[in-house]
Order: sequence, then structure tokens, then C-alpha cells
Amino acid sequence: RALVERDISSGINAEYGDANKADLQAHCAALERTLCKAGLRASADMRMNVTTGWKFNHWELRGVPVRMEVGPRDMKNNQVVVVRRDNGVKATLPDENLEQSLQSLLDTVHDDMYNRALVERDNAMVVVKEWKDFCANLDQKKILLAPFCGAIPCEEAIKKDSARTGEAGEDEKAPAMGAKSLCIPFEQPGDATSETCICPNCDEKAKAYTLFGRSY
Repeated sequence: RALVERDISSGINAEYGDANKADLQAHCAALERTLCKAGLRASADMRMNVTTGWKFNHWELRGVPVRMEVGPRDMKNNQVVVVRRDNGVKATLPDENLEQSLQSLLDTVHDDMYNRALVERDNAMVVVKEWKDFCANLDQKKILLAPFCGAIPCEEAIKKDSARTGEAGEDEKAPAMGAKSLCIPFEQPGDATSETCICPNCDEKAKAYTLFGRSY
């Protein structure tokens, strides 16, 4: 699992004294070193020429999964505020064992994002064995597991025959491209060798269930 970066934003404003600013910046720098030493990529953003909101936006656009905010009150209370990029949930973590707490949070972010993507993929995936079902589900923006012989002419025919023709009743805003093979999944929904290739003009037995989809 790749290490990811987080932004440490310090809550300093123009009314905060120079001595206090130096203390807070030193505290943020120390947190940055602690996290980096633990193998986490961290970047302390202590620029004074931009607003705090600008910093938040700057790092969010770069895909940083966790934002950590540190202000005078947080430093006094030996805590930090963390915000998840994937859902915006905000929480407070103690400075003690912060490295472990952040790594656990990152693992949670990773697992939550993966599980959401897995559910979305599974809900969009359909097993089809008949050509009429292939085209109907493709127009519903599904990805299709279909028995396929693997021949290039068959794939070209599938792409051509599954393209939208602009006939009456078709959604004009829907993608018009035909389906193309995406991969042969390791996990097969059944024995494809007992099925005929999904291509309507092919009588060959399939070699595997192949994932087909339309580019958007």
C-alpha cells in the first residue's frame, strides 16, 4: 500500500504574536518530522501569503487524502484536527501516538474507498449469454461478462454491431461507440467453454468470460 501525503496547515493569523507564531511553526515542523520518520509522507504548509482556505483547496486538488490542521488551541491541548478528503469527516486526534492513529485512519480511508468502488463495480456488472441482452445492458451503461472465443474478427464485429445507430427511440445523449473487450477476469462466473461465443455470427465455443464495456 503506497504511502500518501497529508497537509499540515497551521492556524496563524495577523493578530497572532511573532513569538507565538514561531512556537506554532516549530511545533508543526516537529510534527512533520515525526510523521516522515514513521514512513508517512507529510508536508507542513506554513505559507503566510495565502489564506487557510486557499491552502485547503491547494492540497485537496492534489489528492491529499488527509488534511491535518494545527492551531494555537490544538498545540495547547496536544491535539490535531484531521479531515478526510473522501467524505469530509472531521475528527480530533491526540499528539500521542499520532503516527499510528494517522496510519490507521489512512487504512480506513483506503478500505472505505475500495469497498465503495467494489460495490459500484459489482452493481454495474452483468453476465450475459445472448446478444439481445448484451446490447440492452450495454445501453444501460453496464459492463458485461460474456462468453467470448477470443478471435479478433469477432471482437471487431461486436464493436461494430453494438454501436448505436441513431434509430428512433435511442437516447441521443448516450454514447454511440460500440463495446470493446476490457479484460479476462481471473474470477470467472462459470465455465465459458460450454457456451457459444457472444458474437451473433460466431458458432465457436467460448474460451472464457470476457469483460466488455463502452468507452465514455
